Amino acid sequence: MKKQLFIALTVSISALSFAQKKELKTLEKAIKSNNFTEAKAAVNQAESLISAMDDKSKAKFYYLKGKAFYANGKASIADIDTALESLGNVEGAYSSEIKDLKQNMTNGLLTTGNTAYEKKEFSKASKHFEKAYRVTEKDTLFLYYAAATAVNVKEYDRALVLYEELKDLGFTDVKKEYYATDKETGKEVVLDKGTRDVYVKGGSHIKPGERLSKSKKPEIVKNIALIYISNGDNEKALSAIKDARVENPDNVDLIINEANIHLQLKDEDKFKTLIEEALVKQPDNEVLHYNVGVVNMNKGDVAKAQESFEKVLSLDPTYSDAALNLSNIYIEKGNVVIEDMGNLGMSKADDAKYEKLKVEKNALFQKAADILTGFMSTNSGAGSDILTQLKNIYLALGESQKAKDITAKIDAMTGGQ
Repeated sequence: MKKQLFIALTVSISALSFAQKKELKTLEKAIKSNNFTEAKAAVNQAESLISAMDDKSKAKFYYLKGKAFYANGKASIADIDTALESLGNVEGAYSSEIKDLKQNMTNGLLTTGNTAYEKKEFSKASKHFEKAYRVTEKDTLFLYYAAATAVNVKEYDRALVLYEELKDLGFTDVKKEYYATDKETGKEVVLDKGTRDVYVKGGSHIKPGERLSKSKKPEIVKNIALIYISNGDNEKALSAIKDARVENPDNVDLIINEANIHLQLKDEDKFKTLIEEALVKQPDNEVLHYNVGVVNMNKGDVAKAQESFEKVLSLDPTYSDAALNLSNIYIEKGNVVIEDMGNLGMSKADDAKYEKLKVEKNALFQKAADILTGFMSTNSGAGSDILTQLKNIYLALGESQKAKDITAKIDAMTGGQ
């Protein structure tokens, strides 16, 4: 009985070995014929026998499975993941073949990604650029492309993960650049060293030199901060901006973004401090002056607010909000005078004081009107908000005809609505 059992077992093992070889041959043949549907079916058949395969057969199976799912460059992203996982299981063999296959994968993914990018299919492009990096995890520039193109389609959460990974990897993309000046155009161009040297030797280019390219780290940390801002995660945004400002000390946009976060957190003092810091770097930035004016107005510092709004209009005479706020300052001053008028008694002295205050009030309202009419004289397309405020000033001054004229203009602009 024992002898018969041994013989039966030997026959069984031989049959299993034959089945393994048959399935692997079927798989290999399907791949050579570019019949990848059949190849995937053969993978399923062979996979059921893998527990009984020797190391050499397992290595061959995993390698062939990788090729089957890669499908000679026609694979989906999911199938490429499967292919890479399978190739990762290959042990002790096919190292040069796998290296070549992964290079083909990378090239194919980049080609597809570039084609998608040119068609403005940025989401698809981003995913292919990322996968091109994942194949070997060596060229981090592909990961940078993936993050940048994800931002183009506002896939911020995905872009954030990629940018954070780049930051953790210490990616900068700093490399040596070779440059020269084109004699015909007078413009400096960056070339590879061999081409640059040939052009200089040929006389078409002059002033050759070399330098390190700019680091992409400042852009990466800045985008991390901006995405946190976009997501409303103010605490992380502030932390990220702190990192970004270390890398970009002169970037005014970062200062403004940090200021805006503090404004959202209702910290107007910090907002104002940062805006004033930005103004030191950009003293002719009308938006910054306007923001300082608004904060000062909210804090009741009317004199400084007035100074800021006047500065805005000197830099940009078309800045309608600055004109409105400057006009409002004089209206508020006039309203204070009206309150004083209302607090007077009925004596002759009070009557005389009343008339004096009335003249003062009207002068302030007239100044508010003059600001708006002056703005309208240089800006033919003044909006309805300017006209509405001017109409209300004329009504307060008792100039009903002027108010009617302005009302007619508003009706013509809005269709009477």
